[in-house]
Amino acid sequence: MTSLGATRPLVVLDCDSTTIQDEVIELLADAAGSRAEVAEVTERAMRGELDFAESLAARVATLAGTPETVFDDAYRRVRPTPGITELITAVHDRGGRVGVVSGGFHEVLDPLARDLRLDAWRANRLEVVDGVLTGRTVGPIIDAAAKAAALREWAQAEDIPLSATIAIGDGANDLDMMAIAAIGVAFNGKPVVRERADVSIDDDLSLAIPLLDRLS
Repeated sequence: MTSLGATRPLVVLDCDSTTIQDEVIELLADAAGSRAEVAEVTERAMRGELDFAESLAARVATLAGTPETVFDDAYRRVRPTPGITELITAVHDRGGRVGVVSGGFHEVLDPLARDLRLDAWRANRLEVVDGVLTGRTVGPIIDAAAKAAALREWAQAEDIPLSATIAIGDGANDLDMMAIAAIGVAFNGKPVVRERADVSIDDDLSLAIPLLDRLS
């Protein structure tokens, strides 16, 4: 398709509560019967008692012993955010790329990436042994620094300057990538994110499409 403009954009989004309306750990915990425990850990993290890596480990630990069929169960309940397909189409129409980087999990993000036609994606990975979750992750933790690193890496790989990048997220974990992007967008953002974002939008990701024409 013919590009609509000279600038090839890179748009990088957070996953949970941004690309999708859900929190994947909560969907998994529902299936595992550990939703109350996960909610308690989340509350502790919000009070500042746990950092991201600690809260992730504590939440994932509640999934130990759950069969890996939980991934399919969770994905069937995922609700893409209104406007996400329109935003992806608009970026692709301009010859650009869309990436999603998540503090959640590859096991649910992988089928989402296929269905949404994402160009790049990165998330944490859950350890499974003999078809059962161990309650641990494997590989590097995707935290705020890892999200920013992914944006830089994907921009470099596509030969897209940072001046042609947009980062969209809702939580403090997204602030690092928002800071290095040309435009940082708070989507249904927490107060600290709205305060530090260049633009705030709510409820509909297609509201970010006009921002593509502000890139250089």
